[in-house]
Amino acid sequence: MFSTARNVACRAATRSLASVQQQQRGFKCAVLGAAGGIGQPLSLLLKINPRVTALSCYDVAPFTPGVGVDLDHCTSNSDCVGYTGDNLKTALTGCDVVVIPAGVPRKPGMTRDDLFNINAGIVKNLVTGCADACPDACILIISNPVNSTVPIAREVLKAKGVYDPKKLMGVTTLDVCRARSFVAKAKGHDVNKVNVPVVGGHAGTTIVPLLSQAEPKVTFTDAERDALTHRIAFGGDEVVKAKDGAGSATLSMGYTGAHFADRVMAGLAGESGVVECMFVESSISEAPFFASRCTLGKGGVETVHDVGAISDYEKKLIADMMPDLVAQAEKGIKWAKENI
Repeated sequence: MFSTARNVACRAATRSLASVQQQQRGFKCAVLGAAGGIGQPLSLLLKINPRVTALSCYDVAPFTPGVGVDLDHCTSNSDCVGYTGDNLKTALTGCDVVVIPAGVPRKPGMTRDDLFNINAGIVKNLVTGCADACPDACILIISNPVNSTVPIAREVLKAKGVYDPKKLMGVTTLDVCRARSFVAKAKGHDVNKVNVPVVGGHAGTTIVPLLSQAEPKVTFTDAERDALTHRIAFGGDEVVKAKDGAGSATLSMGYTGAHFADRVMAGLAGESGVVECMFVESSISEAPFFASRCTLGKGGVETVHDVGAISDYEKKLIADMMPDLVAQAEKGIKWAKENI
């Protein structure tokens, strides 16, 4: 009897240890566009993330290997190597998570749609590399316009026969970050305790903050609500203007991109209760892709949540922007079918 009890206890301890080891396992990550304004701070934050044990930095810029060497000197658990030129496959081989900020930045007066033709080609080539070298990786798209580049990525992966809707995600975390920051400052709350879901898309009016679901619960006058909604949706323009044409939201995007990658890795590691807003393929609206809260797990996106109970004002915002969101997805799909 004692022996049997001891064996049961040993098996339970082994399972517990295996669970801990699984949650603590490291990940190989790649940043594609690592030498750019978003890519460098994003790569730095991933380099010092304890979940990352190997980091690949790829960019067309010839000095990218130097970025890798520079980052590799940082004291952390990961090794970092920078790649350029024809070394995309080498950079991507064995990756668990790939973050793609590559592309041209917005300039004053330029909309995300203006970026489309250039960034569409960049995303197509990089996602093709992912399909060939790391088909099981989670692919996190930052390259704008996200409302169109994520659908392009889907078509590329479909053409390669490796598309998994659970592992393709558009990064809209910056919209949530702005919503949290702006609401916290407006209401005098601790920003670390504020949460505001942001749904829809990742461009202008397609960005819909659900202020009615803000936590902790807060109330707004109509004027406050309108001003905050507009500021959250067009926060990128605020940065472009403040930088006087010298750049766009690079540091905040690098910060939020790294945060989102960390949450994806937390889900892959088996942590429970990992919920983030992201732009994914879903059926919760008439748009083929829609940003909403999603639960992350070992296989990527486990559950896509609908918007829940929202105000009439928010319902109207979603209804009004829906034709644009649908059209932007269709534009990406059309481009992909003509260029793959």
